[in-house]
Amino acid sequence: MAEDGLWIGGLSSGLAVILKGEDDRENSSKTRLVSYCDDFCHQSVERMIEYVFGLPHKSIGPLTSPVDSNFVRSIAKSEFSKFYESSGSLVRNRDGLCIYNGCGPLVIGLEDSSICGDIRIIKSPLLVESLAMFSSARANACVWKGKWMYEVILETSGVQQLGWVTLSCPFTEHKGVGDADDSYAFDGRRVRKWNNKAEEYGQSWVVGDVIGCCIDLDYDEISFYRNGISLGVAFHEIRKMGPGLGYYPAISLSQGERCELNFGSRPFKYPIEGYFPIQAPSSVTSFATQLLQCLSRLLDMQRKEQGDHASVEKLRRLKRFVSFEELFDPVFHGICEEFFSILEADAGSLEYIGRGPFMSFMMEVFGGQAPHDYLSLDRAINVFLDFEKSHLLFEHLMNALSCGCKTAPFVLAECPYSGSYSYLALACHILRREKLMMLWWKSSDFEFLFEGFLSLKSPNKEDLECMMPSVWWPSSSEDVSCESGMILTTTALSKAISKIEEKHRDLCRLVIQFIPPIAPPQLPGSVFRKFLQNLLLKNRGADRNVLPPGVSSNSVLVSLYTVILHFLSEGFGMGDICGWLKSCETDPDVGFLHRGGQQSFPMYLFLKNDPHRTGISRLGGSYNHLLKSNPVKNEEVEVIRWEEGCMDDEETRVTHLTRQKPCCCSSSRYDDFTRISKDPIIYTAKSSTGHCNHIPERSAHVAAECSAGTLNDEIANKPSSSDQSESELDYRPVQHVMIVPRECNVSSATLTEEELLDALLLLYHIGLAPNFKQASYYMSHQSHSISVLEETDKQIREGTCTEQLKRLKEARNLYHEEVTDCVRHCAWYRISLFSRWKQRGMYATCMWIVQLLLVLSRVDSVFVYIPEFYLEVLVDCFHVLRKSDPPFVPPAVFVKQGLASFVTFVVAHFNDPRISSADLKDLLLQSISVLVQYREYLTAFENNETAILRLPKALLSAFDQRSWIPVTNILLRLCRGSGFGSSKHGESSSSSVVFQRLLREACINDKDLFSAFLNRLFNTLSWTMTEFSVSIREMQEKFQVLEFQQRKCSVIFDLSCNLTRVLEFCTHEIPQAFLLGTDTNLRRLTELIVFILNHVTSAVDAEIFDLSLRRHGHSLEKVNRGMILAPLVGIILNLLDASSGAECREHNDVVGVFASMDCPKTVHCGFQYLLNYNWAGSFRGDAYLGKLGRLEKFASIIISRTESQVIDEMGYGGEIDGDDSTCCICYSGEADSQFVPCSHRSCHGCITRHLLNCQRCFFCNATVVEVVRISNEI
Repeated sequence: MAEDGLWIGGLSSGLAVILKGEDDRENSSKTRLVSYCDDFCHQSVERMIEYVFGLPHKSIGPLTSPVDSNFVRSIAKSEFSKFYESSGSLVRNRDGLCIYNGCGPLVIGLEDSSICGDIRIIKSPLLVESLAMFSSARANACVWKGKWMYEVILETSGVQQLGWVTLSCPFTEHKGVGDADDSYAFDGRRVRKWNNKAEEYGQSWVVGDVIGCCIDLDYDEISFYRNGISLGVAFHEIRKMGPGLGYYPAISLSQGERCELNFGSRPFKYPIEGYFPIQAPSSVTSFATQLLQCLSRLLDMQRKEQGDHASVEKLRRLKRFVSFEELFDPVFHGICEEFFSILEADAGSLEYIGRGPFMSFMMEVFGGQAPHDYLSLDRAINVFLDFEKSHLLFEHLMNALSCGCKTAPFVLAECPYSGSYSYLALACHILRREKLMMLWWKSSDFEFLFEGFLSLKSPNKEDLECMMPSVWWPSSSEDVSCESGMILTTTALSKAISKIEEKHRDLCRLVIQFIPPIAPPQLPGSVFRKFLQNLLLKNRGADRNVLPPGVSSNSVLVSLYTVILHFLSEGFGMGDICGWLKSCETDPDVGFLHRGGQQSFPMYLFLKNDPHRTGISRLGGSYNHLLKSNPVKNEEVEVIRWEEGCMDDEETRVTHLTRQKPCCCSSSRYDDFTRISKDPIIYTAKSSTGHCNHIPERSAHVAAECSAGTLNDEIANKPSSSDQSESELDYRPVQHVMIVPRECNVSSATLTEEELLDALLLLYHIGLAPNFKQASYYMSHQSHSISVLEETDKQIREGTCTEQLKRLKEARNLYHEEVTDCVRHCAWYRISLFSRWKQRGMYATCMWIVQLLLVLSRVDSVFVYIPEFYLEVLVDCFHVLRKSDPPFVPPAVFVKQGLASFVTFVVAHFNDPRISSADLKDLLLQSISVLVQYREYLTAFENNETAILRLPKALLSAFDQRSWIPVTNILLRLCRGSGFGSSKHGESSSSSVVFQRLLREACINDKDLFSAFLNRLFNTLSWTMTEFSVSIREMQEKFQVLEFQQRKCSVIFDLSCNLTRVLEFCTHEIPQAFLLGTDTNLRRLTELIVFILNHVTSAVDAEIFDLSLRRHGHSLEKVNRGMILAPLVGIILNLLDASSGAECREHNDVVGVFASMDCPKTVHCGFQYLLNYNWAGSFRGDAYLGKLGRLEKFASIIISRTESQVIDEMGYGGEIDGDDSTCCICYSGEADSQFVPCSHRSCHGCITRHLLNCQRCFFCNATVVEVVRISNEI
């Protein structure tokens, strides 16, 4: 403005001479301001008022009356009445719009009669949610000419169809907006536009997007905007309509979908030039806006006055000029009086002005970026609060700020003060005033607004392109400037997120400190706890695939989790408020999760069924079931205490008080501590009499036992849960536990850090886990896409055919776009989820929770009440950290320095019968399966006492119909390197000699366990090979290899190979199980070998077979028939090596068993295939030739023995067939055993094999009581 320049160069904003009387101080209203201009031509009071009101220069003559509020209001009325009149005429001129006044005069809303399904308004005026599977509704206004628009703010990002309809468009349970001729819609979830049929259009939308729905009836077009950016014209040449028969704004929502409609009752977030809102703004809006602009200019003058303070003071002393402060109050109050008088005259304008011009004014004064003008803002708020109507204005302001946090996008150019920062910073400063905090808390929308403040808008693909224009990855061919460009952008975005997270913490601290004035008296944290509990209550189903109605935005859960994690890990940063934090004995600057020494946890968090925990499964089952089966007395008294690290081996113990610190605290102020306290677990309970009984200190021998690892030994020596009945595991008394009274000075109403930790885990479960899963997907997909891109580049370089090069280049463009998208998403997740302090807090959380679970596993009555999500979060958080990008710590120290107890827990409980959920047991077992694949983590298992004592037997016991796949993978990893052809890629160097020895000892010492395991192994391998053979034949019959069938064959073949390798290990380490005693195991093994050889070498099309094994990224050199043939050779050679002893040859003849197979031709062909196979690719050097020579010799002996048996049988003629004593099952052995009580007979071998899997007679299905050997006498 021209006026602005007049004030920039001056020393003072306004000057006057005050002619004072003797009673000046007693009656300031008599002060007279007269026009005056100093020698330097500085401006007078008149010029100042002209500037404030934006009037032309010298439009105000010399003042003859006092400058008071009446004078200021008179100027405002005379100068701004024109805005009132012009806006009023605009409101009246609404040609082309028809409103059906069902909701009141000129109020636009949803037409109740149009609603199909169940759409409910959950917050006034138009925040709606669908409670039916598919709901539709239209507004009570239509348009037939002109250009109109309305906005939709997305509270959820699912299936919603937004657009325009006519009255002829029916709404049903299956049809909504866009499903008829004169019905037009946009759906950003499916990225489609709808008009009877769907076509690709627009961009995918996310929560917080503002969708502008525009209709241009001058050109008969409908278009949509996303956050103010045009998505293009969606529909052309729509049908023209007449008055009263126009197009209605309309929406269709799937179940649980929410959105907020704005027809114009509030300012648009992104107004589109030339389009009018359907709901006209109030006629006083322009007038109020002008008054707020005057206030803004007045505050701007104040800032300049402060900048020139020294010069002004000097001039005022010389010339007796009035200071700006003496002019500020009457001018500001006068403008405010006029402002609130017009609001009172038109109460309906409060929402529009509060959420539009007033918020813009406050934001302009405060400043969107640091440094903020706190002084000017506080001065303005002080004046506003003097007016009664201001509380309504501030209520609308809080609504606008909350909504702004939901919708504010990240803009790279605004970093680090981008996104919701400016809204949050303003809200935090305003809410430092107790009066405004009270106003917010009393609002019925307190929790809704709080969630809005905690929202963080996530980007879609197009947003990421704007935020990260430069993309680079290590092997990319992009320009080197792209690398530095991406580093700069990710750094800027990371700082922006950090600023927002800081303001989230400031806001939560304000809520925690707030003490509501209600009875009974409250403690700090009571409001925050209530909000936290209600949030968790309404988000109980947020972890389901189909979300129930009413759940919060995921970003709210993530933000609240981040706040609490920072409080618990890095500290609250506000001191010990009223003693509600942890005991002041510890350093308040150290986060709760990083405090060493004694830990405690209140058991009521598990034993009480709070509303927000209703329906949450516990380790032992449902809460109601546990109350009946495992009732716990005195449920409110339990507090368990333990010493950090007391459940770990003393030799490898790493705590926050040991010299070697955990990974989360590599450097700590406790470096001076060389020894840790030896306190064992202490179980604390409230005295039944209510008095505090004195409890003597622990005796020295108890401390010595704990320091020597007695508690750990007790866990390690506990028999495998698979070997005990449930009654043996339930309700065992805890050793080394002392009962002491609970502290009397801690109120049960106090918000504790343990309670926050409990909420943190639930927030992780329902909010963070899905995000980490998505991040893991993008990271793995990025790696895969990069490898595909590199392979394509290689083919382009090697290609010669022009047509082929053209196809490859087209494919490369698609692959490059896919890689670029993945890199951007991975970078975003890295920025938002994997900052260093978050990794540190997550690691400390894992340490804390695994120690708690191990301690409580000793208290059966409480252990079963632990919520399942505790265990799920522990496992998920552990693996997220293990795979995090960037890595938190090297794998070699990840477990060793702080999480050795995780290994103890997963080993001790993956087969625990107290855990009722089979899925949870699978989760623990799969964790072991993943970890043992890496040398660094396998070493942790080898050094873990619990794993050494319990893992081998537990694995053999867990090999059943449900868990056999992960158990097989674990056994395969532990036994790797000991088989035929397995040392080609150096696998023997990564094998576990320790667990191979332990497995061998377990199998030898517990014959029943090994026998049961071997039977299940035989059955499973037989099933997988049968499935593989059937799938191969199906593909052969159809003469095609479908992707699904190929994937199925590949998986089954891999499983068969793994099972065969495990069987090979058994024949190598425990050959006596096959060669000594009955020949049942040897015969079953031989039959399996022949069975597999028959399927692999059968007359199936070789090309079909090879295609079924092929998988993307693997060559036939790595995936071929040799994968299963090699362990078969190894099994045969192991049997030959072990049968060389005289004792083995005396009992079970390997050659004889092979020769007795009833398919000698198959046996011979199979051995010949093994001998002719190209083994050179599976070995280094030619050492395998000697082994093949032994195999060839063995095959020759079998052929010779088979021919001898054929000659012998020919000599007997048909006598054998007439012998009634022959077994009618195998027709080769003597029927020397009899079932009791049914007396049916068969050979002992057939009966033994049958009883391994079934306890009924295979003739009459009678239950077998016992088997009796029959005398040889006939």
